[in-house]
Amino acid sequence: MIKRLVQKVSTLFSRSLARPARVRREPKRIPVAEHGIDRNRVPRNAVRVCETLQKAGHRAYIVGGAVRDLLLGVTPKDFDVATDATPEQVKSHFRRAIIIGRRFRLVHVMFGSETIEVSTFRALDNPERQTDEHGRVLADNLFGAQHEDAARRDFTINALYYDPLTETVLDYHDGVKDLRRKRLRIIGDPETRYREDPVRMLRAVRFAAKLGFQIDEATREPIRRMAPLIENVPAARLFDEMLKLLTSGHSVACIMRLRAEGLHHGLLPLLDVILEQPAGERFVMLALSRTDERVQTGKHIAPGFLFATLLWHEVLKRWKEREARGEHRIPALDAAIDDVLEAQTEKLAIQRRYTSDMREIWMLQPRFERRTGRAPFKLLEHLRLRAGYDFLVLRCAAEEAPAELGEWWTGFMHATDAEREQLVAAAHASGVPGAGARRRRRRGRGGGAARTAAPQ
Repeated sequence: MIKRLVQKVSTLFSRSLARPARVRREPKRIPVAEHGIDRNRVPRNAVRVCETLQKAGHRAYIVGGAVRDLLLGVTPKDFDVATDATPEQVKSHFRRAIIIGRRFRLVHVMFGSETIEVSTFRALDNPERQTDEHGRVLADNLFGAQHEDAARRDFTINALYYDPLTETVLDYHDGVKDLRRKRLRIIGDPETRYREDPVRMLRAVRFAAKLGFQIDEATREPIRRMAPLIENVPAARLFDEMLKLLTSGHSVACIMRLRAEGLHHGLLPLLDVILEQPAGERFVMLALSRTDERVQTGKHIAPGFLFATLLWHEVLKRWKEREARGEHRIPALDAAIDDVLEAQTEKLAIQRRYTSDMREIWMLQPRFERRTGRAPFKLLEHLRLRAGYDFLVLRCAAEEAPAELGEWWTGFMHATDAEREQLVAAAHASGVPGAGARRRRRRGRGGGAARTAAPQ
């Protein structure tokens, strides 16, 4: 009898956790006098999409992160629109628009180089929703009302709608209050929402680090024990989320949060291994802090360079292992790169255009050690010289390559032709590493050829 009662209570408790969020059908309507958003900060094309759809009899609003950032006084990167119009209806109102997506169907409305992403309000309960065995949503295109769409969004601060025509903010889940309290809170039962989409755990970390918010305790509690669900996320989608995290301008804070929440183990081999090695952690944190500085000052970020810094110490470790087995230096480096990229692709689908950049940056590093003859002059013609040089300077700053090497190349790259000849002659006279190695290799046979040591 008692056993049956315990089972019944347990079943009722489990069902209560699985219930969707309490749906508030009517939002709080916040006027411009209270929220203070300047409509002039919204791009004309985003306003135009809302205006066109509203004139056609639909509801249409700026939604999500753009509204959040406008309320925080931050300039949004993207402006998305949510509407009750179906994708086909949206497409019919614009000359340049395409329907994309399988998991969720969206419309991209294009104005020259600018694209406005338009989504249709989604239903809260969909009996035909496709999920995997862990509860992750695979496909869901049943459309619904705005209040259902709000309940489907991840965090309260992202479930805000702004009408640029009336300048009103619609708030279904007290997102504005959470913004003012600097609190990150998920909508609905955290465990259920993380099962629907494990990437939400990474997003919680990214938003908290980027905005300087505290994660609500109920939102935070399941993350550590549910972290293994990240394994079920497609590699391409995981790459997109990690790229956002690392180029957020707050990557150092994000990495520290990942570690604090137990999300780094198994997510990326580089985070498992590198961040637990003093030399690797110093190099990675230096690279990320410089990346954050560039993002915050509006400078360009090259993803290939960024991932090259993150994976470098894994390449370096395997390179040394191969050299210790007697493999020749450059083929050993090339093979080490293959090993690392192959292992990494299983977790994170780094795009081919980035992996080719990474390979060239890594393969340039031993070439910088050759400062005699015509080798330095030939290196000046390499397409990835600047990226390779920046990588070398980073290695010098992390004290894993001689500071003198970076200083020599800085002088060589900015010198006149005559000054370069003098620098090469001086390097030859001083007997820098590698100065005579080429001549010995030409004369030597078999294993007698001298090889320079791998960088430390």
